[in-house]
Amino acid sequence: MGVLGLVLLAWQLYYISGAGSAALNKSPGQVWTAFTALMADGTLASNLWATMQAVIIALLLAGVVGTTIGLALALMPRVEAAVGPMISGLNSMPRVALAPVFIIAFGIGITAKVALAFSVVVFVFLLNARAGVNSADPDIVRLARTMGLSKTQQFFKVLLPIATPSIFAAVRLGLIYSLLGVVTSELITARDGLGQLVAQYSAGFNMAAVYAILIVLAVVAGILNSLTGLAEKWVLRWQAPQGD
Repeated sequence: MGVLGLVLLAWQLYYISGAGSAALNKSPGQVWTAFTALMADGTLASNLWATMQAVIIALLLAGVVGTTIGLALALMPRVEAAVGPMISGLNSMPRVALAPVFIIAFGIGITAKVALAFSVVVFVFLLNARAGVNSADPDIVRLARTMGLSKTQQFFKVLLPIATPSIFAAVRLGLIYSLLGVVTSELITARDGLGQLVAQYSAGFNMAAVYAILIVLAVVAGILNSLTGLAEKWVLRWQAPQGD
């Protein structure tokens, strides 16, 4: 709370100083007033739900598809060697530039938002799942084979547990990139969503409302990251603490 108080104080002093553009320089009080107005008429809640719907759908789809492909590639080294360069090339492509393509293909509804976010996040899961399996100690894998474990048993009892922390890391990173992809799509064009509100209020020079929405996005991202961290600790509670 002390840090938050200092930030607000510094913000207020900057506003009082009159530095910067008058159109951009808004006080904490003005931003709070804009926030309460957005809350009062339901604008914020409905658009936040529209954004989060797309974020969760994109994250789930990317998680299932990306993790499945990543695990499969890690288990098939020859296939991985053949398609690896293509995956790297696709991953390096700036998917934000594809936003107009998705909008033309899917319209301005939720599908275009999900498609853009999915195109970004799927590679996060794919690469993390593949790296997680590849990080397995070869001696442990050989020991599992020596003990007579089938390939299926090796996967579920050895490789998948080893890859799980990497997959959870993908979830945490994927949440942020999914939110980024959805909001980017909304900024270009959409029926609803926080990105569309930012574009709308920016066009009308209502910067207090823009700042209020940006702060909400930051808070939501922080909450989601914390919840994912708690879920990760619970699922991975069998692991020994670091340093043991």
